[in-house]
Amino acid sequence: MLENSYTQKRTQLQEYFDRTAVDAWAKLTSTAKVSGIRAKVRAGREEMRHVLLSYLPTDLSGQRVLDAGCGTGVLAADLAKRGAHVVAIDLSPTLVDLARERIGRDVGSGSIEFRSGDMLDPALGEFDHVVCMDSMIHYHHLDIADAMAKLANRTRANIAFTFAPNNAALSTLLTIGSVFPRSDRSPFIQPISIDSLTRTFSQHDGLADWAPVSTQKVQRAFYFSQAMRLSKKPTDQNKAR
Repeated sequence: MLENSYTQKRTQLQEYFDRTAVDAWAKLTSTAKVSGIRAKVRAGREEMRHVLLSYLPTDLSGQRVLDAGCGTGVLAADLAKRGAHVVAIDLSPTLVDLARERIGRDVGSGSIEFRSGDMLDPALGEFDHVVCMDSMIHYHHLDIADAMAKLANRTRANIAFTFAPNNAALSTLLTIGSVFPRSDRSPFIQPISIDSLTRTFSQHDGLADWAPVSTQKVQRAFYFSQAMRLSKKPTDQNKAR
């Protein structure tokens, strides 16, 4: 049931980002002039990007990092400049092509392998760290837990991701946004409380060795996003040290 829910939403998201909103998304993630509201959304995304980067080591030399939902590649470039070997994947082939074009060879001492497809594909291999910026905000908390478990199974240290926080301000904005034509608004956003998400994580067998260790909210006008870092629990051997 949950697998069907994830797959169905993933298909709708691909349609939206690859066809309906690709031009608007490309402009939002550039330095081009945008409306006041979108400028605040852009500022919020910039702030969140720095929050997620703060959750990872400043020196990622030789480490493999998955940028799950890479969009136009800005976060992937930041990670590569820290020395990481980044696999940057997005559902939208159009956005991935744009990321390749924008980022080019400006990746510092690291590298970026851009791909289009499903971020949960086990064929992507194993990673030291995973980042998912605003790629899980459309999913139910049970779907998020399943997705994090699948990523955790192939990750050695940290998973830094964002979700839509459940609060009155966001609920009001979602209600207001529903009156606009469907072509002019983002697809479904699923607000989730921190308590329900952490409780679901604690009850998921696939996350038994992981725990939330950091969380931070970013709120700018129409941009609401909550960051969370999951880290692998220390082993008994490490505790003894």
